[in-house]
Order: sequence, then C-alpha cells, then structure tokens
Amino acid sequence: MKVLIVDDEPLARNELHYLLKENMLIDQIDEADGVMAADQKVNTDHPDLVFLDIKLDDGNGMALARRWKKLPQPPAVVFATAYDSYAVDAFNEAAVDYILKPFDPERIKEAVVRVAKIRGNGDRVENVAEQAAWHNPRLSITIDDKTMVIQKRDIMYIETQGGYTHLHLRGDKLLISRQTLTSIAQLLDPKHFLRIHRGYIVNLDQIDEMQPSFNHTYELTLKDGSKIPVSRSYVAKTKKAIGLQ
Repeated sequence: MKVLIVDDEPLARNELHYLLKENMLIDQIDEADGVMAADQKVNTDHPDLVFLDIKLDDGNGMALARRWKKLPQPPAVVFATAYDSYAVDAFNEAAVDYILKPFDPERIKEAVVRVAKIRGNGDRVENVAEQAAWHNPRLSITIDDKTMVIQKRDIMYIETQGGYTHLHLRGDKLLISRQTLTSIAQLLDPKHFLRIHRGYIVNLDQIDEMQPSFNHTYELTLKDGSKIPVSRSYVAKTKKAIGLQ
C-alpha cells in the first residue's frame, strides 16, 4: 500500500513515519505538511491510505477528506489528531479510523490492517501475519498446564507418536505436547524447517547426510546422529531444500 502522512508538525510526521516504515503491508510512505500539498499528492500519486490531521496551518483536514470522498477512487482516510471532539464528524466523512496523539503503535497497526482488508488485500494481511510468526525466534509449547518457551534454532526435528507431538531439541532434550504437528509447522519458517514425512518436520540446518533407503525412500542423518525417514512424496522437495536439485 502507498501511504500519505499529512501533518503540519514535523515531529508528529516523523513519529508516524517511524511506526509505519517496518509494516510489511506498506510499500511506500510520503508526507505533506498541509492541505495544498496533501491535495496535490492525492491527485497525482493516488495513495491508498492517508493519515490526516484535522487542524492544519493552511486549512482543515475534515474539509479535505470531504473533498476526497467525491473522487472516483478516494483514498482511505484515518484521522490522526490530538483532538477527541471530532470523531463523529470524522466517521460521517467515511473515515476508516480515528486515532489520537500520542500514537499507540498497536492502533496504527490495526488501522493499516483494516484498510488493507477494505481494499481487498486480505490475503496479504494473512501472509504478513504468517511471516511475522515465522520470524519470531521463539516458540511457545503447551505441555499439560504449562507453557514452555523454546528457541526455534534448538529444534532438531519434530515427530508425531501416539497422538502426541515430540519435539527433539539439541542436547538430547525432549518435549511432548498435545499441539498438532500442523499447528506447530505454521509457526516455523519454511526456509529453515521442512516437512519430510507425514509425521516429521526437520530443521534443515541440522541435516548432515541424506542417503537412499528402501522402496524409493530416503533417510536423513542429523548432526546429533538421529536418523529420520523421508517419505517418497517428500523426496523431491527435500532434495531441493538441501541443494541436490
């Protein structure tokens, strides 16, 4: 999404720019310090979302939003202001959200997600959320009534046994959970973890060898000596992941 920040206070623009620049739903951020500059950018650059202050040095943000509403493809407007008394008027002008200064990072994220969904980018929202989970270096595992937090890099491999999921960690540590293999897989970065069998996920960084086994299957040897089967349907994907194809 392309975003335009409209505020006559440089510090407010800088703060909002800082909060938005790491958001993976946003491709471009531009700024305007008043009504005239904002109106020109909306008409020439066609931003998807405008964070708009209400009281500006050269005019009124509410009147500006009212004018934009008549455009063939108006931007989504989120009012970002220090004044709490204009919320009703803002939503009458079809504002998507109304956020008060000082900015709450979570409220900014919520507004971006809301606009992305309105503009038909729901799939991208889900992808970004998924990637955020992948990039988290920690994994929470529920064991009975406890939640244990582990480092993903410590996982050697994960397998299912008798209705339970077994997580084999470095140092011969074993965790056994009722969480399903599929639910855990959704939290693991596919660049580092790969499903190699219906019942196994392996840490690609821990693979030492891959050898043929019986009936067109293969077997992996990990750095700790563990042996893990690769089923026929996952052989091609496993070879590609470790650079054999």
